[in-house]
Amino acid sequence: KEKAIAVQVARFPWAASGRALTLDRPDGLTKLIIETESERILGVGIVGHGAGELISEGVLAVQMGATARDIAESVHPHPTLSETLMEAAEVFYGFSTHTLTPKRR
Repeated sequence: KEKAIAVQVARFPWAASGRALTLDRPDGLTKLIIETESERILGVGIVGHGAGELISEGVLAVQMGATARDIAESVHPHPTLSETLMEAAEVFYGFSTHTLTPKRR
């Protein structure tokens, strides 16, 4: 906010994750803070069961300057909680399989 960078926050609720549901842990959330123009991932937030084991992918994405497309197009095993990062990136583009989001213009 201090640098006036335009961002979009893409959120994926774990209630839409098949793995979270099978673990009976649907109360989590994965969010990506994405610079709107470059689509670069500026920050990641994950809350829920096993979040500490998932955050490393987000940290790597921020440190290497990855874009939301990099995460969305990376293979994530199914069914796993790691898919929530991919799904959050897909929310940014409006094509997340498990949530209803408007397409990005």
